[in-house]
Amino acid sequence: MAIRLQLNAGAPADRHGAVGRKIRRHLLPFLFVLYVIAYLDRINVGFAALTMNHELGLSSQQYGLLSGIFFWGYFLFEVPSNLILERLGARVWIARILVSWGIVSLATAFAHSAAQLYVARFLLGVAEAGFFPGILLYLTYWFRQREMAQAIGIFMTALPAASILGGPLSGWILDHVHAFALSSWRWVLILEALPAVVGGVVCYLTLPNGPQEARFLTAAEQDQRVAVLRAAADAKAGAAGHSVLSTIRDPRVLYLASIAFLFMIGNYVAGFWMPQSIKAVGHGLDHLAIGLLVMVPNLIGLGTMVVVSRSASRHGERHWHAALSLLTAATAFALLGTAGSLPACILLWSVATSGLYGFIGPFWSLPSEFLSGRAAATALATICSIGNLAGFVGLTVFGALASHTGGPAAGFRLIAIALMLGALLLVAQRLRDTAWIAAEALNH
Repeated sequence: MAIRLQLNAGAPADRHGAVGRKIRRHLLPFLFVLYVIAYLDRINVGFAALTMNHELGLSSQQYGLLSGIFFWGYFLFEVPSNLILERLGARVWIARILVSWGIVSLATAFAHSAAQLYVARFLLGVAEAGFFPGILLYLTYWFRQREMAQAIGIFMTALPAASILGGPLSGWILDHVHAFALSSWRWVLILEALPAVVGGVVCYLTLPNGPQEARFLTAAEQDQRVAVLRAAADAKAGAAGHSVLSTIRDPRVLYLASIAFLFMIGNYVAGFWMPQSIKAVGHGLDHLAIGLLVMVPNLIGLGTMVVVSRSASRHGERHWHAALSLLTAATAFALLGTAGSLPACILLWSVATSGLYGFIGPFWSLPSEFLSGRAAATALATICSIGNLAGFVGLTVFGALASHTGGPAAGFRLIAIALMLGALLLVAQRLRDTAWIAAEALNH
């Protein structure tokens, strides 16, 4: 679309802010719902496992493997998926992702052996690959850099929301739905897969590819936003022209990918093992009660995510916000293995999720500081694909440790070490950048 009214980046800040708020109000609620559906389909096997493991005779090690093998499919197809999205547009490709993973998730409910579950979970990763980095890339089409941490934080409140909604829902299904001679854990997978297909259809019909297609913006607002974002992209030292291979090999991208890897080890262990951890100390709890208790840490984490993301955007600082969040989570994981009572377990999970969720907004706004366009698509997908391998490594190693040591304590301590290392890498990057800026100032 030709720009009808040329508005440059020097437009009044309050006008830019008003357009940003308008975009958040119209766009983020729908993206939030889509990510709730995505994350629920990814982690609902954690609740299904409360009865599925016994019915299919799965050990902790097998459960860890089937939980983690999902991420190999994710890893292999993440970068190609984001490059296709950048070429075809978000509306078509995100809709395709939603419908295909809904179908695969539905099929998973009819697995009858560990081997079949392994195949189904791998295919689910293939189907869902590119959704999260695709949404992050899509947000760069709409928001300025200073708005990104808050936008990502709001969007990713879907993570705790999925657990808040999914915990009681999954617990209720496990306790009450046994129709057509199907086990209740199968119904958890069936009923929670259907919204993905519906969401995909709605996405195809309604999602604008960018500001130029946004009916909720006036023509002047469309042109203003396009001009501002284009100017910001042009200022990133030609980053959009980087090749796919050079972007993947960029030391900054690989550094962020290593931090994402360490974070996601903790994030996925929390998602897949929290229900079993609570069940272990909450003797006699039914599945609905476990689901309700899972809500508590996630509600607290949701509030923390919003506060930290707003703080990062307000202060224009991301590294320290993300690093302190990881240190908070690491402390909680180091103590989780010693929690012998239900209140202590819930308290420590609350601290852990607060740290994990607080990290997300500040961290995922970092790549768009130095990349745009096709390079940003490649970088975000690379960071996600490498980071998501932590889902396989972390869950598989955690499951093996739990099997061989008779409990999760050793695994929780390993998670604490990984998160602490991630925090140290963030601090090192911040100190290095500060030293570089100081050196440049002296040279000039």
